[in-house]
Amino acid sequence: MKKPRYTAEVISQILKEAEQEENVRSVCRRYGIPEPTFYRWRQRYGDAQERRLRELEYENGELKKLVAELSLDNRVLREGKARDK
Repeated sequence: MKKPRYTAEVISQILKEAEQEENVRSVCRRYGIPEPTFYRWRQRYGDAQERRLRELEYENGELKKLVAELSLDNRVLREGKARDK
């Protein structure tokens, strides 16, 4: 199998650059890639990164809830021990 010319990190950088510049044709020329390849990359990697970001945000929210619950439990236990003494 042929080795890819660009890594996922480089592709991500190219996609971000094209998003900021808003001129896909010039970015494709600069990196020497055909426009259909760029759009294929955007479909594959752009959606994957957005999906991964949403997953991480959801996971972060769940972890924050868990920490809040554990902190509350810890506080309740400490107050219970203080009353017992």
